[in-house]
Amino acid sequence: MPETIRTSGGYAHPPERGFPAIGLPAARLLAVAATAWPCAAHAAGPSVGGLQEFLLGAYSGIDRHDIAMLVPMLGFVLFAVVSAIMLLRARARVARVEASSRDQITVLRDRLDRASALILSERQVVIDWPAGSDEPNIGGDLQVLGLSEPHRVLAFGSWLDAATASEMDHAAQALREHGEPFAMTATTLAGQPIEVQGRAIGGRAVLRLKDASALTRDLAQVTQRYQALLTEVASLRTLIETLPSPAWTRDAVGRLTFVNSAYARAVEAKDAADAVMRNLELLDSASRQTILQRRRDGGAYSGRLPAIVAGARRSLDVFDVHTHTGSAGIGIDATEAETMRNALARMVDAHRRTLDQLPIGVATFDADQRLTFYNAAYRALWDFDAGYLDQRPTDSAVIEELRVARKLPEQTNFREWKAHLHEAYRAIEPREQIWHLPDGRTLRVMTTPNPDGGVTYLFHDATERLDLERRFEELIRVQGETLDNLAEGVAVFASDGKLRLHNASFARMWHLSPAVLAERPHIEAITALGRPLHGDDPTWQSLREVVTAIDSRKTISGRLERRDGSVIDCTTVPLPGGATLVTFHDVTDSVNVERALRERNDALEDADRIKIEFVHHVSYELRSPLTNIIGFVHLLGDSATGPLAPKQREYLDYITVSSNTLLALINNILDLATIDAGRMQLNLGTVDILETVQAAAEGVQDRLVGAGLTLDIRAASDVGSFTADARRLRQILFNLLANAVSFSPAGATVTLRVERRTGEVVFSVTDRGPGIPPEVLEKVFNWFETHALGSYHRGLGLGLSLVRSFVELHGGTVSIASVVGEGTTVTCTFPVGTAAARTAA
Repeated sequence: MPETIRTSGGYAHPPERGFPAIGLPAARLLAVAATAWPCAAHAAGPSVGGLQEFLLGAYSGIDRHDIAMLVPMLGFVLFAVVSAIMLLRARARVARVEASSRDQITVLRDRLDRASALILSERQVVIDWPAGSDEPNIGGDLQVLGLSEPHRVLAFGSWLDAATASEMDHAAQALREHGEPFAMTATTLAGQPIEVQGRAIGGRAVLRLKDASALTRDLAQVTQRYQALLTEVASLRTLIETLPSPAWTRDAVGRLTFVNSAYARAVEAKDAADAVMRNLELLDSASRQTILQRRRDGGAYSGRLPAIVAGARRSLDVFDVHTHTGSAGIGIDATEAETMRNALARMVDAHRRTLDQLPIGVATFDADQRLTFYNAAYRALWDFDAGYLDQRPTDSAVIEELRVARKLPEQTNFREWKAHLHEAYRAIEPREQIWHLPDGRTLRVMTTPNPDGGVTYLFHDATERLDLERRFEELIRVQGETLDNLAEGVAVFASDGKLRLHNASFARMWHLSPAVLAERPHIEAITALGRPLHGDDPTWQSLREVVTAIDSRKTISGRLERRDGSVIDCTTVPLPGGATLVTFHDVTDSVNVERALRERNDALEDADRIKIEFVHHVSYELRSPLTNIIGFVHLLGDSATGPLAPKQREYLDYITVSSNTLLALINNILDLATIDAGRMQLNLGTVDILETVQAAAEGVQDRLVGAGLTLDIRAASDVGSFTADARRLRQILFNLLANAVSFSPAGATVTLRVERRTGEVVFSVTDRGPGIPPEVLEKVFNWFETHALGSYHRGLGLGLSLVRSFVELHGGTVSIASVVGEGTTVTCTFPVGTAAARTAA
């Protein structure tokens, strides 16, 4: 029965089939919705907000009753709209996913094609097991394994030997179960080498069996090259290790990567590894920086650098080159070479200086016949200018220069002579020529070929030598004539003891005939022939031993008293070459005269000794009675013995003066005798010089007054004192003053000077007397030597003898200077602080 829908206004027409019966509001809403559906669908695309606006617009025309009726309907519509929207969005998303999947399938197909092409591009078989599946996928070229059916691939024992098949089976099992990768090589039963690799990729276990024939060939070639390189490297390493020079390699940052044993020894390391580990440097930082800078400039370094090698400073020739990993270098010890080079340079320089000092002219020409060296003698010999020689002229130019200056020997064919001279450049042995120069000189020219093809000329001026040879020959002739006319016998014996040279006096002296001497007899034969004369005298035997001696060649002199009564003095003199010169001098007459003179001298010495002893004895004997006479004179002069008449007093004074004078003479004689006997002693002490001079002056005061003389004493007030015997010093000055007074004319002045010099005191006494002649001056200090010299004085001649003896005992000296007609000065010099002996020498 059709459904009837009731409305507020009554019943409506029955609804059409398929649609429910709704009222007018609902119909109107449906119409609005139907009208708005396309718009709603369109609006739902961008957003739900548009739909809401539409519904709100539609809702504004409906009342509340309609709304209450349409709420269910509106929920249904809203659900349908939302479902439509969601469907549309789902369809769009599925379309996008479908398009992306189609793209991925296309990419995967491309990749699969490329993988298949890659797999099939090589002779190999690839087996893979998907995760959780035991069914493998097998692809590739089965001919690699010598199979035609894929299912036999995993039957390893069908195409491998048992051991390899078992090993591969275990490896494949571990790959499938645990994903353990492996790699190995194998050879099929048909002899085909294959390379096996297994690994887990993307959850699949993949086993790859690849043909290794080409790889094997390549590997064999690589192995062969590798072995050759190993051999070469081993040889090079052995060579580098055995090198005595340190070698090294460095990395890019400059650290050592390899050193040899010589390097390790140089840096005092345990071994090469220790040197590399500790980075022990052989060169200092400055040297390494120099090498590094050179490498940065793009070149290899080569130079000489200092280094400390095993604790010693050495010079190394360093060669350092850049390598693809860093650098490599070697240091060759050049110390000895440098030392030898320096020594060679010094030797060459010394040779040059030596040659420059030689009187022989030296000139060296090289293989191009150019002058390379000359010495001063060469330049002086030819009077060359040094600037010309320094230009290295040729040999021909030098010869031409000398020819133009007319300094070469005159030649009829100069060109031929010059060509003959230059043959020395092609000669092997040295040659010698004699050049007679136009200026009268004679040169001995030596041409010596040099190893490098040049020639060295030696110019020896033989003019003087030839002149000496002529003089020598003349001298030999003169010597022969001289020897033959000598009174002494001369004989020269050779080293073998045979007579080599003699004169006529030797033959006469030993009664040797010319026939015997012509045979050059041996010394033994001459000894036998002369035995009747010398009678085996020891002196002759010594002479014979000297002539025949080999080691002990000395000069001896002796005297032979021959049996014929003659006396011969013989002397031997060693000569060069082992020869011996023997001279025989007949001294018979001289010996006889000498004996007579010796006997007379002995007699004179005895007489002199007797005279001295007599003087000594008489002096001692006279002193005692003289002392008594002086004592009694003093006693008679004493007033206690009674008064004396004036005449008696005068005679007594004469006796006193004469006695004192005689006593002084006797004392002088006794002093000289004491000094002569070596028993004189000095009583040394500090002596005041001025007091001693005054005391000596007072001693001669009476004589000065009697002779009308003046004494001039010149001594500084600060002359001081010195060490001496005061009594003997006064005696010295007294004798000097007394001697000066005796020889001074009346009214003259006697001068006494005292000077203090460095280390000595000097006393001098000067008179204005007649002076002393030179022939007398040498004898004034002798005993009893007296000369009047025009004066009235004549003493015993002992004063100056005593002066000299006393001064010398003090360690001083005495000198005398005199000019005839002007006067005499006697000077005595005493050392200050003398250490003179207290006893006479």
